[in-house]
Amino acid sequence: MEIKQFEDQNLSHYSYAILSKASAEMVLIDPARDPEPYYAFAAANHAQIIGVIETHPHADFVSSHLQIQQEIGAKIFASKVMNPDFSIIPFDEDAVLEFGGIKLKSLNTPGHSPDSISIVLEHEGKDRAVFTGDTLFIGDCGRPDLREQGEDLESKREALAKKMYHSLRDKLMTLGDEVILYPAHGAGTLCGKALSKASSSTIGAEKATNWSLQAMSETDFVSALTEDQPFIPKYFPYDVDLNKAGAPNLRESLQAIPVLGKIDDAEKAAGLDAAILVVDSRPGAAFKAKHLERSINIMDGEKFETWLGALLEPGQPFYLAAADEQALSSLIARTAKIGYEAFLKAAFVLDFGAARSGLLDLGAFKGQSSDYTIVDIRNTSEAKAEPVFEGALNIPLPELQARLNEIPEDKPVVVHCAGGYRSAAGSSILDEALDTQVFDLGDHIKSFIK
Repeated sequence: MEIKQFEDQNLSHYSYAILSKASAEMVLIDPARDPEPYYAFAAANHAQIIGVIETHPHADFVSSHLQIQQEIGAKIFASKVMNPDFSIIPFDEDAVLEFGGIKLKSLNTPGHSPDSISIVLEHEGKDRAVFTGDTLFIGDCGRPDLREQGEDLESKREALAKKMYHSLRDKLMTLGDEVILYPAHGAGTLCGKALSKASSSTIGAEKATNWSLQAMSETDFVSALTEDQPFIPKYFPYDVDLNKAGAPNLRESLQAIPVLGKIDDAEKAAGLDAAILVVDSRPGAAFKAKHLERSINIMDGEKFETWLGALLEPGQPFYLAAADEQALSSLIARTAKIGYEAFLKAAFVLDFGAARSGLLDLGAFKGQSSDYTIVDIRNTSEAKAEPVFEGALNIPLPELQARLNEIPEDKPVVVHCAGGYRSAAGSSILDEALDTQVFDLGDHIKSFIK
């Protein structure tokens, strides 16, 4: 028996293959959008993928479960509460999937979502591991505010938080201390707020150190869980719905995207639709030197997918521009991780632009920062914990487009974050929207943070 953990560092996502060497069969848990790594692992072990288990319909990435079912006939297992648009085998409390001496046993563990399940792996008569999806993380538990929409959100989230309290205590904490914990996410995900960088743990270790498993009342737990959760990107509800509907075949989706030649002069740029937003992924310096009108600078970085889905509404068409062909190919694939390839009108390498961004006179700013309106686009909790400039407006980047009217235009505007990545995007948004000069403080912010 072998457990193979697959990691997508950009989305802080872990997926799993459980291999029975005795029967040459394999079951996947929470697979990512691209099924090829799982196919390759199965082929290398001369094994057949017989099933895919979804612990819940994920909000932060698109799963390949339907494509795998359609391509190789693997069965999909999930809670009946999920109620997807495709055929599943209901896999709720007391259900068992047995193959090659391995038993996978379902626990209903609602809290992160109403349809969350955890999967206990039994081998040779003992519980060896538990795959907890977004219910229990290392150092934290899943947030309860990503699924419920409509009216009375606060009470719906509180109800899920109460379910989380009992799922943790009545189900997961009853497992043996030696049982290995395999979550669906690690540090960096927005599905929780205090995750460890570790990729696995044990139930015993989490009982000793994880805040969510400590002795406390249900009321205190609900209060702690619902407080100071990170923002919810715009794409999360869309991905939940897409996972419940089943995503289209990845290869076919990528092949349908028009990839244009290099745009390096005005004549080529004139062929683009000026009404469509350009997501320019080039480094900040290249963007500021020259870029196309109606552009936003979401740089090619570790969290590109997250910020793409945080700043663009699902359904909003966009162009994708990159510094070179290699970067372009990689970023096209990364848009598909969150299902946004469906909105990508065309992609191209860019080395042209009539628009320019102003460069901040750092000496003048340091000498008289009061001559500028300073916009701090860090999260509210960050800004409160470590204020940098007195009198700065704190408008978190995900809220920037909706709160433009709060920014006065009687002075030049300086935008900052914690390191320069978010401020590149934020300053590009404000540069388009405001009738005043906008400057990006960029990584110079580090010289102001004490």
